[in-house]
Amino acid sequence: MGDKARQYKPSTVRRLDTLSRNECADPDCERKLIAKDGETIVSKICHIEAASENGPRYNPEMDDEDRRHFDNLILLCDECHSVIDNPENEEKFSVELLKSWKKTHETKSQQSILINNPRLINQAINGIAELEIDESNEDLDSLTPFNITEKIAHNSIKRNKSLIEEYGKYYTKVNFLYNELEKQGSFKKEKLLRNIKLLYVRTKGKYILDGEGKLKSVQENSDNIIEDIENSILENVDNKNSEKDDIAFAIPIIMVDAFMRCKILEKPIG
Repeated sequence: MGDKARQYKPSTVRRLDTLSRNECADPDCERKLIAKDGETIVSKICHIEAASENGPRYNPEMDDEDRRHFDNLILLCDECHSVIDNPENEEKFSVELLKSWKKTHETKSQQSILINNPRLINQAINGIAELEIDESNEDLDSLTPFNITEKIAHNSIKRNKSLIEEYGKYYTKVNFLYNELEKQGSFKKEKLLRNIKLLYVRTKGKYILDGEGKLKSVQENSDNIIEDIENSILENVDNKNSEKDDIAFAIPIIMVDAFMRCKILEKPIG
């Protein structure tokens, strides 16, 4: 137990790195996460609730997928990581405190990223729209946005619930960009949403067998499906125009928008 909790998904590492902005998440620390040579990485991925039973802040109610998930990880400098994981300091550095550090640091980073690169979401739209994905026989046409809370519940999403709720606030911005593209006669919106739907159809096929109970299979694997799609997009989108890898932040924004338009996971009944 604990080994899988340290096998981080590429999308998780990319998002942690992007939102760190090369700064330790401890608000009282001014250390950078890349050494003065500009190459050596001195950051450490810290589990907010421990990866293994003997670790600090261990939560027996979590499984390894929860333990290695983005929400349970915080990026710190080597010294802060050692201090925080020292058993003698466990009471001083509680789960609640570390989660507040993470939230404050990443919220500030989100704002900074979009201010410094206002075309970032456009870059992600272009990259996903240009993917070449095999066609599917399933219906790909629904564009009607659904209530986030309703759809989260319908698909039994757990690990990625907070991500969807947080990034859902960008729906208006993404929709504005889509409208601007349509005014210019661009079909990128349709291509992008079709590509994401095709990725969903292909990904859920790994988890669902023929026959009854398809919705139940989706519900049991909804978080894995979301994370697999994100990893697939990151592996395939050309990132040459994003100097600091910020596209790892923009891709979930596009995915949450597609989730609301029912391109990812299943439509609520009714």
